[in-house]
Amino acid sequence: MCTKHQACRSSKQVLNSASTASCSSAKFSSIQIEGATALDSCCSSNTCATSEGTSLDEESERRGNSVSSITKNWLVVGMDCPSCASKIETAVSKVEGVIDTKVLFATEKLVVKLTDDSVVEKVKQTIQKTGFALKDASMSASKPQENSGKLQFLKENFHVISVAVAVAIAASLNPFYPLVSEWIFIFTCLVGLYPIAKKAVRLAISGTPFAIETLMSVAALGALYLGDTAEAAMVLLLFLVGERLEAFAASRARSGVQALMKLVPENAVKIVAGERVEVAASELKPGDVIEVAPGARLPADGNLIDVAASFDESALTGESIPVERYKDEAVMAGSVVVDKVVRFTITSEQGENAIDRILHLIEQAESRKAPLERFLDKFSRWYTPAMMLLALAVVVVPPLLFAQPWDTWVYRGLAMLLIACPCALVISTPAAITSGLATAARRGALIKGGAALEQLGKVETIAFDKTGTLTKGKPDVTDVLPLAGLTERELLQAIGSIEVGSSHPLAVSLVKKAQGLGIQLPEAEDKEALVGSGVTGVVNGIRYSAVAPSKLGFQVDESVESDIQRLESDGKTVVVAVKEAQQVVGIVAWQDTLREDSQQAVNQLKALGIHSIMLTGDNPRSAAAMSSQIGIDFKASLLPQDKVDYVEQMSQQHQVAMVGDGINDAPAMKAASIGIAMGGGTDVALETADSAITHNRLVELANMIELSRATLANVKQNITLAIGTKAIFLVTSLLGVTGLWAAVLADSGATALVTLNALRLLQFKPKSSKK
Repeated sequence: MCTKHQACRSSKQVLNSASTASCSSAKFSSIQIEGATALDSCCSSNTCATSEGTSLDEESERRGNSVSSITKNWLVVGMDCPSCASKIETAVSKVEGVIDTKVLFATEKLVVKLTDDSVVEKVKQTIQKTGFALKDASMSASKPQENSGKLQFLKENFHVISVAVAVAIAASLNPFYPLVSEWIFIFTCLVGLYPIAKKAVRLAISGTPFAIETLMSVAALGALYLGDTAEAAMVLLLFLVGERLEAFAASRARSGVQALMKLVPENAVKIVAGERVEVAASELKPGDVIEVAPGARLPADGNLIDVAASFDESALTGESIPVERYKDEAVMAGSVVVDKVVRFTITSEQGENAIDRILHLIEQAESRKAPLERFLDKFSRWYTPAMMLLALAVVVVPPLLFAQPWDTWVYRGLAMLLIACPCALVISTPAAITSGLATAARRGALIKGGAALEQLGKVETIAFDKTGTLTKGKPDVTDVLPLAGLTERELLQAIGSIEVGSSHPLAVSLVKKAQGLGIQLPEAEDKEALVGSGVTGVVNGIRYSAVAPSKLGFQVDESVESDIQRLESDGKTVVVAVKEAQQVVGIVAWQDTLREDSQQAVNQLKALGIHSIMLTGDNPRSAAAMSSQIGIDFKASLLPQDKVDYVEQMSQQHQVAMVGDGINDAPAMKAASIGIAMGGGTDVALETADSAITHNRLVELANMIELSRATLANVKQNITLAIGTKAIFLVTSLLGVTGLWAAVLADSGATALVTLNALRLLQFKPKSSKK
């Protein structure tokens, strides 16, 4: 599914797609998506898991595939660690008839491009031989199984626990019954190693001969051959513990995606010939009519059929207060019906509702690896085979050329074999980046992959769009000009009464203004929305209308026209109040205002050494007045193309981030080093951006940058830790100072340490948020 919705588009593609965009606020939800990107590593493989950030479609075009193809999606069962993704990709890519393949660990999805349907069965058989299982991708919205506490924990960790108990028993018996202890060690090692060795054989057959399972099996069996039974058992135990720690980090990343999937119910009540019929949500099509009861979630995007209803959209927009939706208005999948039974007309295709599109973006993020992560993926391709040859040389050369004892050098070779696994090194970057992305999501920011996270940490200048970004995008009443003998309170009372109940931002602002002044708003009668022009209603027996100046339909006095032009020239939205047919009784104007946290955000960025500038189409005088309030530089009177040109100029000298929310901001976002969208913005801005602030809190910008810098620092720590431990133990093992215990600590231990170090980012608290 994700291959049809590429987030990285050219400016032309972005603008062309604007007409078909929908569900803007649903793109980046306030759901705590704890893993926007999974640990997509090839930790235990000599084959890189992705093609450097390209999707299947892009990869196919790059390779020049001209053969007609079909794309199939499945859910993979049994992926308990990120390295599984690369192993599955390697196996499936070798199947004849497979053009491209990609495993999306975050959503547990396998996406394969095939020459024809006859290849499907071959793919399924290959997956089974590799030790995994497939199920229909239509089940992706199903609820994940709930954790059943201690029983579930014991079931998931039975292998590790049983080996640990057996090793503890053998160690405790060793001083008293050494022979019994040795046989327990041997039995524990053989039984515990069996599933690992079995998996190693499967992986070797499917095209991954240098997996950690292979290295582990050879080392453990070699230790048993040499009589080091205790070491063999401990090597196995330490390996299993490291695997579980890695799986734990991965599950933390994936749990948020599973929570997102739960937002869409499995079944829906469809209205067929006036009868209620329960159907699977996956069977719904555009045009179908469904019924949803209070407390239930919408299974798909739809338009409301009823006159009005309230919905809890907090899971999608972060707004805790239920919102009113009226007849024919769009409501997003995952929204909860609050007050009554309602009916909808489905508008989204299968797999294209608001929740699905969020999942698409998460899947796309997996392809966008950080440059350092891609380098380490390539590095692992030759590192493991080279180290295995070196280990073989250590075993063979000293005995053959220098008459050294075979047992000594076989033992040292086995130790080097364990050190040869690049797990700790390859997982060092994706583990940290995944934790960073998860933390960002919890704080209200969705970052599309490691590349974007890395770019954020290098930002030197941030360019802000004004409207909807630095400003609220929610207008306030600025001018109330009563005419025809009315007072300001009388004008507000009349117009406010006919606006009560409307969800239009101008109406909400006006009603709030009147109520704030203590004005009682009588119940208006015969209220009616004037489509595209305003609203009308009867108040105290008199009909009042609030109409846009261009929709009046009659000529107004010169003085009124002058006031309208003056207010509009100041960038304000103007509405004319009309009594009865054509008597103008007042003018009301609105203007957008700065967000409360705009100045704080600019100050925080300044403290981080980042320069901020406002880009706006307003006239210089208006822009100067606004920029002076928050202490930011500005460039005024800019058309969309002017913004692009200016951002491109800045990008030649600095790392520039562009923050915006509208269609006209999308090209400038693409021109910047990294684009950041406001969560309440348009579809196009959200899809074009590399990241988004889901809660529209500008102060989160500084937090995002701090988090990015902390993540990059964590990556450097992990790489130093992984390389340092391997280098030290490589030398000590070669000299015979350390043995298999130290070797497995250098491998599984280092893997566990870098994983735990990366998990520290989940508790990250930016300094700017503490002030």
